[in-house]
Amino acid sequence: MSILLNPRAWDLVDHVLKTASDYRIESHELKCGARVVDFGVNTKGSLNAGLRLAEICTSGLMEISVEMGQLADCGWPMVHVRTDHPVEACLFSQYAGWRIEAGKFFAMGSGPMRATAAQEDLFKTLGYKENFYCAVGVLETRQLPDCEVVAQIAQKANIEPRNLMLLVAPTASIAGNLQIVARSVETAMHKLFALGFDVTKVAAGLGSAPLPPIAKDDLAAIGRTNDAILYGGHVHLIVEADDAELAELITKVPSGSSPHAGRPFIELFKDAKYDFYALDPMLFSPASITIENTTTGKVHTAGKVNHDVLKASFGLN
Repeated sequence: MSILLNPRAWDLVDHVLKTASDYRIESHELKCGARVVDFGVNTKGSLNAGLRLAEICTSGLMEISVEMGQLADCGWPMVHVRTDHPVEACLFSQYAGWRIEAGKFFAMGSGPMRATAAQEDLFKTLGYKENFYCAVGVLETRQLPDCEVVAQIAQKANIEPRNLMLLVAPTASIAGNLQIVARSVETAMHKLFALGFDVTKVAAGLGSAPLPPIAKDDLAAIGRTNDAILYGGHVHLIVEADDAELAELITKVPSGSSPHAGRPFIELFKDAKYDFYALDPMLFSPASITIENTTTGKVHTAGKVNHDVLKASFGLN
């Protein structure tokens, strides 16, 4: 792969920090030299900050926007995404595949720093590891990381702490809420990978999902942001594959293929004792998917939006 992810993300962060006050975010340097950018822990953040955070999380390989659309019977903001580099943007960058724990600190880690550590199975399977002197990560947490957290990440990523930038946003924040819902295509790509499909056959992806109201706390926000994709996400993929393979695969991709689907995510999360990794991995995918096969021109589609769960989750009467 000729694209280097971390330098792209690093340049994007530098650009955002030139006008940090416009985004209502703040940056500070730790004693170990790492830079931490607060997108919503002790700052207000903004919709534009969420857009930039999502863009950085994909190493600038995904275009993201928020436009008014329709949810049930009312107008509603929708997060739209598209990429011509779905493996790099979604699997090597955006996927929250790094569980970061240090003392009482916990965060779901995403962003291209994962490619420098390359400890997840998908990097081994797809044969990719990025060797670069700097790294950028996005942390979903309400705690700002300290030098102990930085040391752990830097050691696994094989970089100096001073060459690490960590962008932090809680789930129940303006920016955090948006960047999570920008993962519709990512969930489809990871589901395809989990099902054993050769994801390098996917040439492009487009997706949308409703932007939920910002919840009162992070636990409620985890429920709403996941419901947005599981029950409201649409994904359209452009692939070069065999129709027989796609016909067998298509019904297994939407979230409804999981026996756990149909209940609000917060209930499922509670049953799993609030451990993401204890949940059925087949659940994490968009509500509906369309796969366009450029080899034959045939279109495959499956799944549907669950308006009842979305309305209950978002507090719509």
